[in-house]
Amino acid sequence: MNTLVNLLKSDHVIAYPTEAVFGLGCNPLSQTAVEKLLILKQRSVEKGLILVAPDINFLLPFIDTKNFTSQNWERLQRQYDHPTTWVVPVRTDVPQFLTGKFNNIAVRLCRHPAVEQLCYAAGFALTSTSANLTGLLPCKTAADVRSQFGENFPVLDMPVGNATNPSEIRDLFTNQLFRQG
Repeated sequence: MNTLVNLLKSDHVIAYPTEAVFGLGCNPLSQTAVEKLLILKQRSVEKGLILVAPDINFLLPFIDTKNFTSQNWERLQRQYDHPTTWVVPVRTDVPQFLTGKFNNIAVRLCRHPAVEQLCYAAGFALTSTSANLTGLLPCKTAADVRSQFGENFPVLDMPVGNATNPSEIRDLFTNQLFRQG
């Protein structure tokens, strides 16, 4: 675990289990790390990234909460029976390499033990995009990650959670569904 946390703090990308699949993660405030992730994933910066953390306090530096109602707060922090990512207003000081072409950001409270351990040890939220090369299925095991990204790719070898599908994505204010979970 310490090695992976040190890699995160040193602008590297790692793979870690989430609720349904492995994710690729890095320090969201490191442009160098995010650029490495985008190159590795062959993902356009325009798409933006999801941020995950086990506690809302890791996500607050990215969220513009000035128009939040009590209902918004409750919806964002509720525990669901399936992973749910929320598209929320973004603070003006959040870099575009995280938001892409959007004026909001996607965040998810993830209570998977791997995410909890990594975030608390590193002291920051993680980027989260499925661990797979373009055109291949998302990785469900550490062995899958190594087969797609190489034997020496840094991966937290723990099982994924019990969710069948990756997170659904919804708008926090309108509850509009962007991606089925």
